[in-house]
Amino acid sequence: MKLFKYILTTVAILSVVSCNDDFLELQPTDKVSANDLFSSPEGVKTFMAGLYFQLPIEDFAWDAKNGFNFNPGDANNAGWFPFLTTEDAIGSEWDNITIAGGGDYEWWDDAYKLNKDINLLFEAIPELDITQEEKQALYGEASFMRAYTYFGLAKRYGGVPIITEIGDIDDLESLNVPRNTEKETWDFILASCDSAANNLGDGNGDRRRATKWVSLALKSRVALHAASLAKYWDEAPLSGSAVDLKLVGMNASDADEYYAQCISASKEIIDSEMFSLYQASPANADEATENYRLMFEDPNNAMNEVMFMRGYTLQGVGYGANWDNWGNPAQAAGAWPHPGRFCPTLDLVDTYEDYSNPGFSAPIATTVDGDVTNYDGYDATRTYIEYDHPTDIFVGKDARLRATTILPGSMWKDIEIIIQGGYIQPDGTPVIEAPGEIDVAGTMYYTYGASTPKLYSGFSTVGGNMTKTGFGFKKFLNSAYIPQYGWNFSTTDWIDFRYAEVLLNYAEAVAESGTGDAVVAAKAINDIRKRAAHTADIPLTLENVLRERRVELVYENKRIWDLVRRRTYHTTFFDSYRHSLVPVFDLRTMKYIFLRKNAFHTNPRTYIDAWYYKAIPGIGSNGLTQNPQY
Repeated sequence: MKLFKYILTTVAILSVVSCNDDFLELQPTDKVSANDLFSSPEGVKTFMAGLYFQLPIEDFAWDAKNGFNFNPGDANNAGWFPFLTTEDAIGSEWDNITIAGGGDYEWWDDAYKLNKDINLLFEAIPELDITQEEKQALYGEASFMRAYTYFGLAKRYGGVPIITEIGDIDDLESLNVPRNTEKETWDFILASCDSAANNLGDGNGDRRRATKWVSLALKSRVALHAASLAKYWDEAPLSGSAVDLKLVGMNASDADEYYAQCISASKEIIDSEMFSLYQASPANADEATENYRLMFEDPNNAMNEVMFMRGYTLQGVGYGANWDNWGNPAQAAGAWPHPGRFCPTLDLVDTYEDYSNPGFSAPIATTVDGDVTNYDGYDATRTYIEYDHPTDIFVGKDARLRATTILPGSMWKDIEIIIQGGYIQPDGTPVIEAPGEIDVAGTMYYTYGASTPKLYSGFSTVGGNMTKTGFGFKKFLNSAYIPQYGWNFSTTDWIDFRYAEVLLNYAEAVAESGTGDAVVAAKAINDIRKRAAHTADIPLTLENVLRERRVELVYENKRIWDLVRRRTYHTTFFDSYRHSLVPVFDLRTMKYIFLRKNAFHTNPRTYIDAWYYKAIPGIGSNGLTQNPQY
């Protein structure tokens, strides 16, 4: 029986291996240990499963404070997921962004442990008693894992030591490998992607293992990242020894080479016609909303678009995740005491288009003068637009907004989600974002829209469980899941690579470089838009591509790296607030008005330039040059 029939790809096995730290802590000094390990298909399959599990996949279990695969018996991170460090969301309890920079989890040691195991695999493959075809495929998977691991390092640290063989522990001098330049590191990663693609086949429909196409998708992502770093390095220049030695930073002239590689890899995937957009032609916006939502509730519905995913098959320690518990609004909390921790921002909602004006973001206008720059809260001298129901203000918005975000007054799990931040009394006195109740003609009205925290989901500070932006979270949530008291009950699979990202990578690289096929690139973004029920084509411009990228990939942990690679984090967050939309019930007219405000109980935040690279750990003993400003 061929080796591939033995290699396990289920998350259950990956997780079991992850719990057996002694097995993975290999200390080989000669070929005997490797031969013992790889002497049977069982040994190979277990080792491969362990490698896949260790990959730095930025999924539900990626915690910027605690690292990768964070699903222990007490996974209490207060719902602090990485996208909360962007302008797209804020935590209901915490609003800091510093973990996106210098205070982030340092992954260095885990990365080089994984790299050691990958190198062990490379050394063992020639001695395995399998066919040449099977060896070639193992070389391909090992190359993919090597590229993936070094990508995780390079985008955090810049140039890093490139180590491709097991060191001799008796030769300490040989173990002190210096850092390569940042450009050498990116070139090495891209070459590893090529090696993976050249050695791998189509994968026969398996979406949990490396294939030729996943390797090209990784190359597309890596090359775009490197191109942006080269092009935009001077937007946040740093200084010091690491810069002088080119351990961080590249030349603007390097960008074209990387854009070309992104275009080539992306175009090969597009031309293969192996993948397509899930439910690409919805009948209307409502259908588009549900299609998009379902793709993330269960990626197995969308295997034509999903290229690579990590499964979460079982519940419990080391297996599941905590997405549904932290993410559901307070009214759908079940037995879980800490819901509503993800708050989409008004800044994100403003980015979505209206169908009536394609190609332009449509900030939410709340007053008749149309001013969307005023965040000062209620002003009795302004004339507010009135609505019969809170959802009316969002009519005509891009379908993906409703698929991703719980809007005030919208339905979730057959519950009308009440998000309200105040009322205007009959005498015109406002009561906003403060507890209050009033009897009007025998009916009681409440600041937050209902009498107790169990009956509403917004703005109250009780328990830190209410949205502070006016919006709840929906993407990835399982509509059938009832939150339980405890950890790691979520089993939604995570999409790591999907075809839509490849299309967006291609479009951005073409728009940035002026090379490639502009017609294909324009079709790429318009196909994605048509899946969201847009009917009018828009031109290929960088602004259009970046807006489309933001709303299509939101909360998939891409935005952090888009801000990093394009060097816009420090301008996005420079003494900056994130913003909220506060529904207020006007008791004079019995209609709703809305206020644009700085998010309640938050502080302005600033991103420090040094955070574009993280500190190299252990320089006192390893002798490596430290990154700038640490």
